[in-house]
Amino acid sequence: MTEAAIKKIFISFNDLTVLVIGDAMVDSYVWGKVNRISPEAPVPVVAVYKKENRPGGAANVAMNIQSLGATPILCSSVGSDEQGKNFLDLLKKLKLSSDGIVKSKNRSTTVKTRIIGNNHQLLRIDEEMENEISSKETIEFLGIINSILKKQSIDVIIIEDYNKGLITPTVIQGITKAASKKNIPIVVDPKKQNFHEYKNVALFKPNLKELKEGMKHDFPGFDKKIMDGLIDEFRKKQQIENVMVTLSEEGVYINNGKAKRVIPAHKRNISDVSGAGDSVISVAALCIALKLSSVFTAALSNLAGGLVCENIGVVSIDKEKLYKEALTLDNELLKP
Repeated sequence: MTEAAIKKIFISFNDLTVLVIGDAMVDSYVWGKVNRISPEAPVPVVAVYKKENRPGGAANVAMNIQSLGATPILCSSVGSDEQGKNFLDLLKKLKLSSDGIVKSKNRSTTVKTRIIGNNHQLLRIDEEMENEISSKETIEFLGIINSILKKQSIDVIIIEDYNKGLITPTVIQGITKAASKKNIPIVVDPKKQNFHEYKNVALFKPNLKELKEGMKHDFPGFDKKIMDGLIDEFRKKQQIENVMVTLSEEGVYINNGKAKRVIPAHKRNISDVSGAGDSVISVAALCIALKLSSVFTAALSNLAGGLVCENIGVVSIDKEKLYKEALTLDNELLKP
């Protein structure tokens, strides 16, 4: 692919509007230095010098979409609690709309607190509820989504399922039905609980662990021959156009029925894998909206996932860095 073609793709990102639907949360960070072990227990003592909150989960996907130049519309749910207020304040600060957010009196806001000592994650504390949203909240949530789809021109929908109770079979069916009427492609970042509920989607992106759990098939490591067979069958059964499996340090696997390829990862100095999947699904969604090839979609998404891993904590993709790396992609690698 030529430099002009890649430049045109990155400029075209700016014209896209993406509906991001899924579990949002607050990513909280406690930064500190570790110089000694506690006399009370064999654990490090963290001398705190900074605390901060960032939008996490589906909200981080929205941030990635924004960083790539497109317009995200986030649809999610938070609790009517202090952390829910903090989350909404974050959206306002980052100029992200809160029109698609349902405030629940029955659920708490998910918070993931990461303790960072000497630039290494020492501990993560999760505060969350995983019970499904109520029937009343489901009706309200789907109503908001349908209202946005009527008012806005949406190029692609991302379903970001973190298994926190917002994305249920009823919600999935409602989204799929509404998107089908408007011919809007859907890309999915799944968890095992609803793995087989997704049908008629443009792209399905589990990681290798999620794939094995969802398929209930525990083969050792990565075996392309086994993957080809499993995913061919899964794609046909679920009527999925593309399945892309992230393989951590081995790259990504893409299967659209014709192309069945592994795109190898680039060598990097990995600092933190948090948020890599969010960057991958964001880039993939924009590529799907532009009807780019499956192999190019996988290759560019692979670059994005690797780039964010060079940072500590969950961060959004740097569009300029991604563009520069995209220019180095081997055209042999991009052949179908």
